[in-house]
Amino acid sequence: MKTAVFVEPGKVEAQELPKPEVKNPTDAVLKIVRACVCGSDLWWYRGINDRQKNTPVGHEAIGIVESVGSDVTNVKPGDFVVAPFTHGCGHCAACLAGFDGDCENARTDDEIVGYQGEYLRFKNADWALVKVPGQPSDYSDAQLNDLLTLADVMATGYHAAATAEVKDGDTVVVMGDGAVGLCGVIAAKLRGAKRIIAMSRHADRQALAKEFGATDIVAERGDEAVERVMALTAGAGADAVLECVGTEQSVDTAVKVGRPGAVVGRVGVPQKAEMNTNNLFWKNIGLRGGIASVTTYDRAVLLDAVLKGEIHPGKVFTQRFDLDHVQDAYEAMDKREAIKSLLIISD
Repeated sequence: MKTAVFVEPGKVEAQELPKPEVKNPTDAVLKIVRACVCGSDLWWYRGINDRQKNTPVGHEAIGIVESVGSDVTNVKPGDFVVAPFTHGCGHCAACLAGFDGDCENARTDDEIVGYQGEYLRFKNADWALVKVPGQPSDYSDAQLNDLLTLADVMATGYHAAATAEVKDGDTVVVMGDGAVGLCGVIAAKLRGAKRIIAMSRHADRQALAKEFGATDIVAERGDEAVERVMALTAGAGADAVLECVGTEQSVDTAVKVGRPGAVVGRVGVPQKAEMNTNNLFWKNIGLRGGIASVTTYDRAVLLDAVLKGEIHPGKVFTQRFDLDHVQDAYEAMDKREAIKSLLIISD
């Protein structure tokens, strides 16, 4: 089968690899319909984070179940599914608490699986896969894109809002104008936020943030951004802050723009191990977040919202490619020519 492989920093290419087979009783093999490139993929693409060379890549997809292991009964061949980047088992303490992103049994073996390919061996398929009614042909191009975001970015944006405890009438600041941050805007609105301040300095992303529900745009960074948010909130600060970047400056700003007692929902992959927690103490700021609970949120809220047409997160896909042009897909995101790159794999 054809699949995207990380060759070295700055180079990703489609290679022919053996088609996956069911390996464990909890596995399913999926025929991928659509996949995509994630902002977190850029960290190893740019050489900032280490990644084993010559390994398949990608962690977001929708597809059709082709075969299942003997322990898989909730999905069957022919089912249309969202394949979350998490592989929750559904019965460990983390999954039962609603945190399947931290599933204690997600790692069933050491094989690296990549979603940016024609087929995928998905682990813990019985609980983690999210069934979608009907078949891909029943949905429009835009709806398929909306469904694809449920594999990661929409659920991750929602995780930021949920862990920040966004509620009706809140003023929310969203740090980051990538796909996750933009989905965070959707999530904040979905949870009832009255005012949503999006931190963005790119015109195309600002426009999409407003379309998704942002009421204000702040283009400044650092101390100037803090001053601007405080001016917009009459000196009070935000009730909740969604940190969707992961850099030291973003986390620092997130803490500073929250009102006393606010909660920061942090989903940006951390790029620095240390942070000054004293800043949290002096303002009674709470810090939550982490790896998104994808299956949990999809089943509870997000799949229904997409199927009803209440949210349209698929608009974050601004360029599309096939596997033979996967290098172009990465370059488009690396150069900020695309908010998020879509990969069309099959019909």
